[in-house]
Amino acid sequence: MLAALMARPRKVLRRAATAISPSARLNMLSPKRQDIVRPALERPRQFVLLSVRAIAERLNTDPATMVRIVRGMQFSSYREFQHYLHELSIATATSLETMQVFANGKTPLSAQIRAVLDRDLKNIDELIRTIDQSQVLSLVRRMYAAEHITLIGGDLAATLVRFLEHHLMILGLPASCATSPAEVVHKMRFARKKDLVIAITYGRGLRQTVEGLRQARANGAYCVAITNTAVCPITQFAHESFFTNIDSPSYGPSYVAPMAFFNVLIVACANFHRGRTLTVLKKAEQEQRHGFRWYEA
Repeated sequence: MLAALMARPRKVLRRAATAISPSARLNMLSPKRQDIVRPALERPRQFVLLSVRAIAERLNTDPATMVRIVRGMQFSSYREFQHYLHELSIATATSLETMQVFANGKTPLSAQIRAVLDRDLKNIDELIRTIDQSQVLSLVRRMYAAEHITLIGGDLAATLVRFLEHHLMILGLPASCATSPAEVVHKMRFARKKDLVIAITYGRGLRQTVEGLRQARANGAYCVAITNTAVCPITQFAHESFFTNIDSPSYGPSYVAPMAFFNVLIVACANFHRGRTLTVLKKAEQEQRHGFRWYEA
């Protein structure tokens, strides 16, 4: 089913053209204009839906000056600036803001439960519409060619890292994970040109993950970012990025779409060298049937 959907013409959602940080955007402006636009970059959710006239009024300036500020930050149009604010609002959203936006105290619990499932379906649908099969296959080739594969992720994303590591180990790929600051620092110190580093972080980006990928890139490793927005700082240090939505009506993120993406990646890895995979799995079958790990009634 998923393969059939992936074969359809993709509708690629428009994302920020570059991963320039808000501070870097501000530095393109004069100090006076920085002071004018700074509130919009610090609280993007309050400004993202405003017209150029409305945002100029909110920032105590005029529309012409606002347009010059937008161009000064290297946006091709005000619409592109609005899109950037939208991405920033995703990246900087807090758990409290998410709860306040998606529901209020009068919303029935049954409606909130349905909203969670509806949001997960939308996240999966976007993954289906935007996934690039050629990009996935290119990553699989790199995984088989790499001397070492290091998966970086901390906090809740550590669960994603360990899930992927488990499946790659079954396939006999040289994968390991780094989920604590110390593990990231020490493993990335030895990252080299023939290594592949896959880093997973969302929103503003966890410091240990972003810094780890930065160090891996500096050491010559091929770096891949998995995140939900192009303004996440991790994309600045990646050779390529994959985007998966984690939107949820809950206070916490939904990892349904990231898990679906990993399932796609795992299937692609398993079938890239199918004969090799079957040989590996035959060796594992005996343990899976009679190994000491399994409870015998």
